[in-house]
Amino acid sequence: MHDIPETGFLRLSQVLSIIPLGKTCWWEGVKSGRFPKPVKLSPRCTAWRAEDIRELIRTLADPALHN
Repeated sequence: MHDIPETGFLRLSQVLSIIPLGKTCWWEGVKSGRFPKPVKLSPRCTAWRAEDIRELIRTLADPALHN
């Protein structure tokens, strides 16, 4: 998690460089609630809170957290 800042925002390309998924799979996960909801920074700029991505990685790494 060295590439993820403590706070701030990550764009989709940054998220997908950390979590190896395709865009379609990522957006399906967002829609289903499996992945965090994005924040709309402007009409054409969508990002995710770094804290949310860090928590997602912790959850995916530890299956016991899913229960």
